[in-house]
Amino acid sequence: MALYAIGDLHLSLGSDKPMDVFGGRWSGYVDKLREGFAGLTEEDTTVLCGDLSWGMSLAEAREDFLFIDRLPGRKIVLKGNHDYWWSTASAAYKFFAANGISTIEILNNNCLLYGETALCGTRGWFYEEERGSEHDRKIMLRELGRLEASLKAAGEREKIAFLHYPPKFAAYECPEILEMLGRYGVKECYYGHIHGKGCSAAFRGVKNGVKYELVSADQLMFRPLRVRD
Repeated sequence: MALYAIGDLHLSLGSDKPMDVFGGRWSGYVDKLREGFAGLTEEDTTVLCGDLSWGMSLAEAREDFLFIDRLPGRKIVLKGNHDYWWSTASAAYKFFAANGISTIEILNNNCLLYGETALCGTRGWFYEEERGSEHDRKIMLRELGRLEASLKAAGEREKIAFLHYPPKFAAYECPEILEMLGRYGVKECYYGHIHGKGCSAAFRGVKNGVKYELVSADQLMFRPLRVRD
């Protein structure tokens, strides 16, 4: 049994927005994902850090979720900025049940367990006070509340955090999220969203006692990162 993380699958099996058009690492990415997961077992757990499907609705994302469901092991998913299919957890679970999808769980305003370790997280948001709009600030505060609800649900357990947006990137920082992760005793945080040349500016390291790591699929060559044995 092991815990893995990967983000930004950007599947488009039921819609017409394949990432292959970008070439490079994205060429043949669906096959690369299938191969990347081949070493996992049914006892393993993978957290998918957002941007799973280009589908505009659950129905349009159906083939993408069936693909994810067929990958080995348990999958825990959180929302990314391109997950337009996302509505509510109850709607997703109803859709999963209707389509025989049994290995996917939703991380949203809650925590899920890997053994005795709490898996916490939310989408997050980019927000710079001096340049951001009031709308952006409201989204950031909403995401902050969702993150705190997830961390509180974990109680005194060891916590690992998963986000879609990085709370630190190049010169940018989201002090509210960085502070909250430290305050709740999180020691590790995994995030996606960053691709291509941007990966060189991604923060990988320790800040205020929390280790940060980028897990977007193209950065990982479409092989999930092993987080825990």
